[in-house]
Amino acid sequence: MDRLLEKKTILIAGAGGLLGTRLVPAILAQGGYVIAADINVEAMEERLSSLGVNTNDEHLILTTLDVTSKESVNALFSMCSNIDGAVNSTYPRNKSYGAHFFDVSLDSFNENLSLHLGSAFLFTQQCAAYFQDKLQPFSLVNISSIYGVIAPKFDVYDNTPMTMPVEYAAIKSAILHLNKYAVAYVNDSRFRINCVSPGGIFDGQPDVFLDAYKNNTHGAGMLDVEDVVGSVLFLLSEQSRYVTGQNIIVDDGFSL
Repeated sequence: MDRLLEKKTILIAGAGGLLGTRLVPAILAQGGYVIAADINVEAMEERLSSLGVNTNDEHLILTTLDVTSKESVNALFSMCSNIDGAVNSTYPRNKSYGAHFFDVSLDSFNENLSLHLGSAFLFTQQCAAYFQDKLQPFSLVNISSIYGVIAPKFDVYDNTPMTMPVEYAAIKSAILHLNKYAVAYVNDSRFRINCVSPGGIFDGQPDVFLDAYKNNTHGAGMLDVEDVVGSVLFLLSEQSRYVTGQNIIVDDGFSL
């Protein structure tokens, strides 16, 4: 039986990040070729190597990408002659990102929307332009969140310095509709865009938060990043050939 992504070339933006580093080996294991792009290639290579990825694999290309720069995004697509799909797992933000609601300035809010939502628009737009130039099947997966779908459960942050940033909710909900807009505009069944919306992903959060979060799930609590990978692979593959403009929520019932 063929592997899910046999001989398909997948571009991963943000391949040095928490999700991106797991997608690289998963796609390679499914027979795909990977163009791994990140703003810091050396850090990406180091992180992939630490996870056991052979960064000299002939099926893997490491390259630089600043997803907030039109010139950088255009240069990347110009160098690629045969991309079958892409995943945008980037997460650009400014230094004041993550402040509590009343502490967020308008300038900071606008800057974060420009960085994250603006770059999501740019990457999505250029994927669409690439498709219209090549007219070969293309599947884009953007990453949203449960907090792009439901209001935050602020009580899980009690007794911690953490919060759910207002910018995050605004950005992730907008990405869901950006997907629908783009596929409706292109209007070609060969060009698909979908989202995966994870619940909370474990990344060293304090125990008091982990316990409160777990009480809102069906028992799994915070997810391991590996739990999100399968949905992305499905959306990139021919198994989801006519799935478009949709959002797969992976959260063990947190959003119910």
